[in-house]
Amino acid sequence: MGVAQMANALRRISLKAFAATLAGACLLAFWLGTGCAQDLDWKDAIAAATRALQEWRYVDAEQWLRTAVRESEKFGPEDRRLAESLNRLGTVLYAQGKYVDAEEVIQRALTMLEKALGPGHLRVADSLNMMSGIYQVQGRFSEAEPLLDRALEIREKVLGPEHPDVANTLNNLGTLYNSQGNPAKAEMFYHRSLLILENLYGPQHFSVAATVSNLGLLSASQGKVEEAERHLKRALTIRQNALGTEHADVAASLDNLGTFYSAQKRYSEAQPLLERALAIQKKVWGADHLLVAVTLGNLGLLYQAQGNAVEAEPLLQQALAIWEKIHGPEHVQVAGALAHLAETYEATGKYAEAEPLLKRSLAIREKTPGPQAELAASLESYATLLRKMERSTDAAPLEARAKVIRAAQTGTNPPKGDK
Repeated sequence: MGVAQMANALRRISLKAFAATLAGACLLAFWLGTGCAQDLDWKDAIAAATRALQEWRYVDAEQWLRTAVRESEKFGPEDRRLAESLNRLGTVLYAQGKYVDAEEVIQRALTMLEKALGPGHLRVADSLNMMSGIYQVQGRFSEAEPLLDRALEIREKVLGPEHPDVANTLNNLGTLYNSQGNPAKAEMFYHRSLLILENLYGPQHFSVAATVSNLGLLSASQGKVEEAERHLKRALTIRQNALGTEHADVAASLDNLGTFYSAQKRYSEAQPLLERALAIQKKVWGADHLLVAVTLGNLGLLYQAQGNAVEAEPLLQQALAIWEKIHGPEHVQVAGALAHLAETYEATGKYAEAEPLLKRSLAIREKTPGPQAELAASLESYATLLRKMERSTDAAPLEARAKVIRAAQTGTNPPKGDK
């Protein structure tokens, strides 16, 4: 899964889940009313977590939700408050990039909800949607797809085919198929989602912005430049009008549009958008969040493309540090960050500093399942550096391996995403 698709999946799923989290906390407290001292302890933890989420303090929210889980466990394993607490905790863990922990927590909640409410309940669909997001952001598409299919089936049956939750599930399926390399199917699901949302809310409502943005990203990946720009600008305008200028969703649109302009070599238009996105994200998420790393990387690559390696280098170093903190040193996203930083070192003649980064990036890609084209590119980049260092003997076998991979890829069809 590429950085752009992964970041987009995170933005889409996590922000929707936060809204559900806050609403769920208020509704559940209302339903339960006042109770025993133990119940009040649980409510206090939920209320504190809700306040922390409203203020974007995810570390504090996590601690309060862990307290809520411990308190709700005292009510017994079948109590609804335990599943609610687990779902909210999983959402916050996901937002912080703690995917292994999030998966464990959401799976526990899902198992409880299926047993207590039945496999066709709407709350089961919510957990299925969240679990699919955890899988998608890790590139585990074959595991994510059946969960989204099942969530869609539940929501269409219970809510009807024109409900906004059905539209959101269609949007998520579109992103899944786009990540799998099936743009035609992705576009179909995005348009189905958009049609429902526009019929419900109108073309300029905040609720349509995410799907419009996804259509823009898809069009950009297909080389449909005018269409992509139109969609991305529309999404930004909708979000700014609805949310103001300092919201996380506005930052997401700024980053998307800025990255699009950068790819089109429209650097003077891209730079202020990316710089503004980065400032908002640091304010909202904190300096060490995954989305901050994405925008740092995008801005660093923009500076690099302009020949400004001095400004690019610290940004790419920061991005690498965040990826390593979130994913650990052996993740495929770390491999990409290593390669970008090495490219900057190489551009300034720092070959000795670039080599261990490219060597490490290659080692990660060799042991991580993923597109063979990315492995070939990694081999070629390392070989190019070795030739610049006058080490042709070392470069030759890497080039030979890359050539074999490229030859094997020639004529193959992209993945269709069909089962």
